[in-house]
Amino acid sequence: MFRRTYLALTAAAFIATPAFAQSDSDIVETAQAAGSFSTLLAAAEAAGLVDTLKGDGPFTVFAPTDEAFAALPEGTVDTLLQPENKDQLTSILTYHVVPGKVMSTDLTNGMEAETVQGSMVTIMTEGGVTVDGANVVTADVEASNGVIHVIDAVIMPE
Repeated sequence: MFRRTYLALTAAAFIATPAFAQSDSDIVETAQAAGSFSTLLAAAEAAGLVDTLKGDGPFTVFAPTDEAFAALPEGTVDTLLQPENKDQLTSILTYHVVPGKVMSTDLTNGMEAETVQGSMVTIMTEGGVTVDGANVVTADVEASNGVIHVIDAVIMPE
């Protein structure tokens, strides 16, 4: 029952976001076309990560939406975007990236994956898929150099 519900929700999310149907585009181009990742893309630009995310990969990106960034305490994003905080911003953003292409069918409950930042994220699949407590709201958005899983919160390394 859960699997059928999850698949139905995933299918509905794909129907609701047709801009994601661009597997010939790289991760950055796919996120730009979606229109709900302007904060993430601005942060990637400030951290100097855009060229990397346009590279060969493959990468798995847990991509927080603009709403996820807006939910952070007031002033957090502005502070992180300042040049003197580039290292902290890079650490947070690379914590959202896992080397390789990890599709939802590859996930298991309690699974841990090492991020590009070097720390581990925990993936849970019971009651919906989460990454370090952030809900995956759209899974398996394929790009030419990896996959995007849209999440509803910004996850932070310890």
